[in-house]
Amino acid sequence: MFSGIVEELGQIRRISRRGAVTLLEIKAEKTLEDTGVGDSISVNGTCLTVIKKEKDTLSFEVMPKTLEITDLGPLRIRDKVNLERALRIGDRLSGHFVSGHVDCIGIIRKKSYINNNFCFEIAFPPKFIGYILPRGSIAVDGISLTIAEKKSNTFSIYIIPHTLKNTTLGFKGPSDKVNIEFDLLKQKS
Repeated sequence: MFSGIVEELGQIRRISRRGAVTLLEIKAEKTLEDTGVGDSISVNGTCLTVIKKEKDTLSFEVMPKTLEITDLGPLRIRDKVNLERALRIGDRLSGHFVSGHVDCIGIIRKKSYINNNFCFEIAFPPKFIGYILPRGSIAVDGISLTIAEKKSNTFSIYIIPHTLKNTTLGFKGPSDKVNIEFDLLKQKS
């Protein structure tokens, strides 16, 4: 379980294959602290298990289905990813409950600057329309955000400059894919 508050931007150091499994090695700093083999880490909102920890690298095995249903498949060496360690009992919850189980992939349709903030309009599969609640919580690439506007197959979110600077959204624009996880605690409308 995560909060959707990104702790740092990691960088893909190596991608390799072992049969059907993909091995991701990610350069990290803060996320390494108090993390061990077997711990869960949110990588762009996808819950992955640490299989190896080195001086400045965390390694993960990723199944083919995970690559298919998330935005992790197209990652390349040197790409940045959002990283967050799992919550501990008693931790402060600044975002919302995020499981790290991606519901679908969204596509950024528009990135604009409105009222000193960036606005992203994101398209998603229409079958999920009932899970989009105006002013409800949503995780986009693992980032806890609030839905500003809902349309038939898009929603809009506003991003403050701090979030833009400290997450992968600062590198993304129209046509880029993002992982979407709907709020666990809200009922389908």
